[in-house]
Amino acid sequence: MSVEHILVLFIFILSIFVGFEVISKVPSMLHTPLMSGTNAIHGIIVLGGMLVLAGADTPLARTLGFVAVIFGSANVFGGFMVTDRMLQMFKKKKK
Repeated sequence: MSVEHILVLFIFILSIFVGFEVISKVPSMLHTPLMSGTNAIHGIIVLGGMLVLAGADTPLARTLGFVAVIFGSANVFGGFMVTDRMLQMFKKKKK
């Protein structure tokens, strides 16, 4: 492994820890607006994965583009489901 690969791997692992710490400190009242924002970000990831797939020349690029589209789509749809469940909690119950 080159120094660049090790540096990229280090940044990736560090971003996982930072992301976990930031998300774990979010109060439940802000969860729904935060989820809407992350759905938009994951929509951009899906679009980026599709662009990678469109210009893919190697099997590695095709695989990474496919994985990005699948993971991004799962996060978008899962995020919308969670947001919908959270919004259902705030609706008035029928008597």
